[in-house]
Amino acid sequence: MRRLIHALAALAVLGLAGGCSSAHGRADTASDTGDDTTKAGYAAGSPFWVDPESPAARQAQLWEQQERKEDAELIRRIADRPVALWPAGELDPAPMVRAAASAASEEGKTAVFVAYNIPHRDCGQHSAGGAEDADTYRDWIGQFADALGEAEALVVLEPDAVAHVVDGCTPGEYHAEREQLLSEAITRLKQQPNTKVYLDAGNADWIREPDKLVEPLQRAGIEEADGFALNVSNFQTNEVTTEFGVQLSEALDGKHFVVDTSRNGNGPLPGVWCNPPGRALGTPPTTHTGEQALDAYLWIKRPGESDGDCEGGPDAGRWWPEYALELARNAED
Repeated sequence: MRRLIHALAALAVLGLAGGCSSAHGRADTASDTGDDTTKAGYAAGSPFWVDPESPAARQAQLWEQQERKEDAELIRRIADRPVALWPAGELDPAPMVRAAASAASEEGKTAVFVAYNIPHRDCGQHSAGGAEDADTYRDWIGQFADALGEAEALVVLEPDAVAHVVDGCTPGEYHAEREQLLSEAITRLKQQPNTKVYLDAGNADWIREPDKLVEPLQRAGIEEADGFALNVSNFQTNEVTTEFGVQLSEALDGKHFVVDTSRNGNGPLPGVWCNPPGRALGTPPTTHTGEQALDAYLWIKRPGESDGDCEGGPDAGRWWPEYALELARNAED
């Protein structure tokens, strides 16, 4: 099964894109608080599944064979921690999802996924693509959900989709269909008995007024979801993102949220959102957040996978070992 996940990941690498993010940034200092509170029904600590054959794990093995011991040890800061899987939109998601969900269940862990295949995705930017039409998307989400079965799973739904409605990047004629598809996707995924769904809501430096997100999130079915996700593939600090998330939570009648901390250890680099240099891994995945409405810090964007062909990087979603090593080297632990 582990070999199956490895093979599927190799086929899907172009689908493992991190999504478009705001081009704006803030130079705030990252902060993290920990407690022993159980969040969202999870056990305290990190209950999430670690893929033993992730690109980072394979890189560590290669560097060990090449006697690059220090680099191998550093890259294990990524390899030994849980990161989300992004099944490719152009492929049947079921084999990868089923394999990971089964492997996680065998270990008593929760598998984390990203569903990223909405039509007109990323409005033609670095991660452009998505399902050909609404019915194709419905079929894809149905296959995704079926493959989850009864496994404990957490799905981050469609990075950027709602924020691109709010900022106008996605043309207006697609808005109603998109919100309908998101609502239907939440309903379908929640039919799986142990699946939690967090609808993406952008980041704190993109749609800076939380109130602007409320109605679009409501039209997209947030009421049926477990909550919303923030900072996916971005670099905003825990402090800034948590403050924003609490405000949005209050406007949504207390909906909880999760935060992507995969690369926010040094915060954002002003003016550069695509593969910015000098960044660092952030808080490792955990349910110890110190905030009642914040269910977990997660590594949603896969550290070391490119944002796009910018700043010397390969295509979006491609593994970039040099960037991964820099993220690990700059991390606090």
